[in-house]
Amino acid sequence: MYKHLFGPVPSRRLGMSLGVDLVPHKVCSLNCIYCECGATNKLTTDRKEYVSYNEVIRELKDFFENNDNPDYVTFSGAGEPTLNIHIGKVIEYLKTNHSDVSIAVLTNGSLLNKPDVRQELMQSDLILPSLDAATNSAFIKIDRPSNNLNIDDYIQGLIDFSKEFKGIIWLEVMILPGVNDDLENLNKLKEAILKINPKKIQLNTLDRPGVIENIRAASRVELQNIIDLWELKNAEIIASSAIRKDNKSFRKDTENAIIETISRRPCTLEDLEKILGLHVNEINKYLDTLDSDNKIETYRQERGIFYQFKK
Repeated sequence: MYKHLFGPVPSRRLGMSLGVDLVPHKVCSLNCIYCECGATNKLTTDRKEYVSYNEVIRELKDFFENNDNPDYVTFSGAGEPTLNIHIGKVIEYLKTNHSDVSIAVLTNGSLLNKPDVRQELMQSDLILPSLDAATNSAFIKIDRPSNNLNIDDYIQGLIDFSKEFKGIIWLEVMILPGVNDDLENLNKLKEAILKINPKKIQLNTLDRPGVIENIRAASRVELQNIIDLWELKNAEIIASSAIRKDNKSFRKDTENAIIETISRRPCTLEDLEKILGLHVNEINKYLDTLDSDNKIETYRQERGIFYQFKK
């Protein structure tokens, strides 16, 4: 079992994706209210070697020696991958030794105002940054950033990166009704998007409960209304996760292991991680599908969100 790799997992956007996690659980520059991985444990913009470069390379060597190539190697996890100072070196290693495999980076985009971070991502094929707000009030409300981040620098970093990057950018916007879907924020988001000029704008919303109570998913009609308001031909609604069960990397034994566990007793995401020995991102993929099939239900207690099998 790997410590820093997970999957390949069935990704709704990237096919069979091998995950690379370069930071410990929930070390992030944001503490987003919608995060399915839970609240941020360490809120920071300090870049360090949070996990060993040599360990990551050893695991990658072992994986590629013993497995078929995935569709993508994806830098993601339960934190912000660009916080690791060696992300560029790991990307360079992959491009040198496995040039036929595409590289994607899922990032919140908050550190792209740093020239060194932008430079380290240049060899990637696909960058998927987030932008949930274009006003500082909405930014603070939904993303709860580290104190030294502000929305103007955040957006400027995305603009600068888009001018320098030769690969593809898919910009994700998470919509939560009553939080960031007011007309002022939506109009300013469109202004920012036009300057960033991504290949795609992907509107998303909650699949399952977020970090705080009293937030809800946007309906497909609400998301379509935003697309109609923006009149941007490259804006799309991200498809439901239910189709993941048809993905070739969807493992029924993993789904069954989760069902058997939460049938015995309700568990948090962290409980499932410890019991099953799987990465939280991988568990989340299967929880999404179980939720879409109406097989699980959730409730919130002091220790977090609990998942249980629906009898």
